[in-house]
Amino acid sequence: MSRLAGVRHLLAPAKLNLFLHVLGRRADGYHELESVFVPLDLADTLHLWLRDDGAVVREAGAEGVAEADDLVVRAARLLAEAGGVREGVTIRVDKRIPMGGGLGGGSSDAASTLMALNRLWRLHWSRDRLARLALSLGADVPFFLVGAPAYARGVGEALRPLPAAALRALPSHVVVVAPPVQVPTASVFGAAELTRDTKPLKISGLSRGRLGEALPGRNDLEPVVLARHPQVAAARQALVAAMGAAGQSPGLVRMTGSGACVFAALSSARSAQAVAAGARQAGVGDVVSARVLPGHALTRWAFAS
Repeated sequence: MSRLAGVRHLLAPAKLNLFLHVLGRRADGYHELESVFVPLDLADTLHLWLRDDGAVVREAGAEGVAEADDLVVRAARLLAEAGGVREGVTIRVDKRIPMGGGLGGGSSDAASTLMALNRLWRLHWSRDRLARLALSLGADVPFFLVGAPAYARGVGEALRPLPAAALRALPSHVVVVAPPVQVPTASVFGAAELTRDTKPLKISGLSRGRLGEALPGRNDLEPVVLARHPQVAAARQALVAAMGAAGQSPGLVRMTGSGACVFAALSSARSAQAVAAGARQAGVGDVVSARVLPGHALTRWAFAS
């Protein structure tokens, strides 16, 4: 049987929450959420090489994150233990997704690691089995194993594919502004002023046929973050101004996740370029123009020799 020595240039895409509703607090202390996740072509890149000593080693990864705490290392060690694997792996992550911004970079890196090692270690686990393991790493890690736009409930792990009409209503492009601040997720969810009684949308309500003047729903975490983090508020206002200057609706600007990133939803690459240029002039953070993906290429492998 031929052996695969490694995998290079494996993409780990970012995601956005088009909306994020907090429906209530559960008995276990977590919050019941509702969201729509969409993947972007903004991505980290992973490279993995097998080792014969059983060690899991991070060659490069998230800046400021200890190796033992890095989700790619935790994912590899978790899968090795669960699968009874004796081989090890060296992992390098080339980061492009801003950290601590609500774009899911660490979770995506973990999901790509699980999928790569499932193949490299010849475990042949189903995606559902991987997803059950992935949930212990983070609530949104299972989404990145699916990698297509999805309606999410629970803590974000209960996923349903979007109907065709809802897929057609998604923006094709986004402009993301990452202000120079990280927002602690736990402090936002623990805020006394957080609204926790939003009524859920019906999934059929997402099927509007085309991008309108406003995004569906809202981000219940956004008011808390804007009040506590002026840099996020400044980034949002700059993006609203850039949208107005480009003739676009300010109702298409929103924070993603628990922040700090804010984004504008757009229907063309040309409008995205114009909005991105305006946002950069404001100097309130890093600005990226990205395409919304109907699904990403976790299975497009470029194996090392």
